[in-house]
Amino acid sequence: MKTVEIRWHGRGGQGAKTAALLLADVAFKAGKYVQGFPEYGPERMGAPITAYNRISDNPITVHSNIYEPDFVVVVDEGLLDSIDVTMGLKPEGAVVVNTAKSASEIKEKLRGYEGRVYTVDARKISVSALGKYFPNSPMLAAIVAVSEVMDKDQFLNEMEASYKHKFSKKPEVIEGNMNALRMTLEEVQV
Repeated sequence: MKTVEIRWHGRGGQGAKTAALLLADVAFKAGKYVQGFPEYGPERMGAPITAYNRISDNPITVHSNIYEPDFVVVVDEGLLDSIDVTMGLKPEGAVVVNTAKSASEIKEKLRGYEGRVYTVDARKISVSALGKYFPNSPMLAAIVAVSEVMDKDQFLNEMEASYKHKFSKKPEVIEGNMNALRMTLEEVQV
């Protein structure tokens, strides 16, 4: 696998940075070379944030932001009105947007981007699986499904191990997040 570069767009508090770091963690455990890092700006709740991943079968020697990503994840659909999320996105790449809208409805907001567009209703999934709105787990599963950076079963196994470590005293959180991941893998819309 060549190096796959992913750029995340979200707002502070939505979990985009956490999702990028989790993706790096599980890909590393799956034997990949990884980078996962945020771009820091004004760190306040609700402010636009950007995070990045590089995932490869070979050592990664580049240490910079990602300017021409293979994939873009948009955790907050509202950012489409103010940020050109597809800037530099490779035409053979794809964008994954958290929205209840269809891919064709979202494509209208992507400033002429001609590549693949996927949508997932992370709100519906997380509220159904967790009882609250936490978009990062569904968006994490969505980008794994779309980018194919790792096998889905291996991804689920590594995420379960990660959740069990992180939430050992809250088994309901583990179950809810795992349900959110599984639901997303089935529901990503093209």
